[in-house]
Amino acid sequence: MQKAKVIVLRTAGTNCDYETVHAFRMVGADVDLIHINQLIRGEKELAQYHILALPGGFSYGDDIAAGKLLANELKYRLRKPIEQFVADGKLMIGICNGFQVMVRAGLLPGFDGISDNQEVTLYTNDSGKFECRWVYLKSVENNKCIFTKNIKQIIYLPVAHGEGKFTTINEEILNKLEENNQIVFKYTDASGECKGYPWNPNGSDKSIAGICDSTGRIFGLMPHPERYISRYNHPRWTREKLEDEGDGLAIFRNAVEYVSNL
Repeated sequence: MQKAKVIVLRTAGTNCDYETVHAFRMVGADVDLIHINQLIRGEKELAQYHILALPGGFSYGDDIAAGKLLANELKYRLRKPIEQFVADGKLMIGICNGFQVMVRAGLLPGFDGISDNQEVTLYTNDSGKFECRWVYLKSVENNKCIFTKNIKQIIYLPVAHGEGKFTTINEEILNKLEENNQIVFKYTDASGECKGYPWNPNGSDKSIAGICDSTGRIFGLMPHPERYISRYNHPRWTREKLEDEGDGLAIFRNAVEYVSNL
């Protein structure tokens, strides 16, 4: 049984990196917080790791579009190591800005590996404002995602984004995601029913909050699992009887256990 080695990638504007490192360490992983320039200069090698995490924040100030510049660095300055990482069957998770990076780098939806053409996007919220609050998510039945294996059907996590509306270039892509069981989470109310705003905070098509690639090993979501790993992170922890472990921690544990059991 091997110990999972995780790289949490940061750059200018990343601001959820320490929380992501802490979440992975809580479930037993060895974690390195690495600046992207260390990979570009060859000081660190992506091949040394089992899991790549792209945390939330506002990389490069979200210039052009959210996550676009970091996505271009992955595509044009780290393409070969990223391609090899994916080909080796390793895991990747992108949270909020990390999800935005993944779709703009062609890592998701990942029907047939990495795509040179962007097929989905995360667009400006329908509300026209930054949404920063807690939401309910429903795990979609039979989804392929390794990160959400045996997770509770309905979980509670915070969102914090201005460009979180998941949409696709055409209806065919949306239907393909559904048919391939690549839709992982949907925004719902507390009972698990998909509804409009404010339950769906951004207007995402089919209330989609997270998707994975066709293998289930690359996962992107807009809500922040690293911000709810303990009952003390919950906004009503003094008023409700809660489990000690927050809903988000299972996502990190599943990834680490998957690597450990290889």
